[in-house]
Amino acid sequence: MKILILGGTRFLGRFLTESALKRGHEVTLFNRGKENPELFPEVEKLTGDRGGDLSELEEGEWDAVIDTCGFVPRVVRESAKLLADRAGHYTFISSASVYDELESPGIDEHHPVGQMSLSDAEEMTKGMTNPPVMNTTAN
Repeated sequence: MKILILGGTRFLGRFLTESALKRGHEVTLFNRGKENPELFPEVEKLTGDRGGDLSELEEGEWDAVIDTCGFVPRVVRESAKLLADRAGHYTFISSASVYDELESPGIDEHHPVGQMSLSDAEEMTKGMTNPPVMNTTAN
């Protein structure tokens, strides 16, 4: 299977990449090339920025896309739209960005989700690697 991982060299993406390679999948990584660029020398690496330069993704086809680094809804939407006709499946994974009050022990799928207004999300600056702090009420 041909898999495109958006991110892929840190946090969750790194483990997904390792797992996919161990299972014999053909992996392509798309990221800024700044975090652990020496990892995975055997894979194709495309360099760009989710905040504005997706040109490296304008060609190519994949069976699956795994998106692990879409902090702002707009960048997820842009990537998904660009890849829609060239990817069999698009999975967006959000971890800490989902649940409110992560300090609480025993969080499961019934825990309240955090809320962030689109205007707060858009205030994120280019190159930021963590989402802004969420509050529990939508604006």
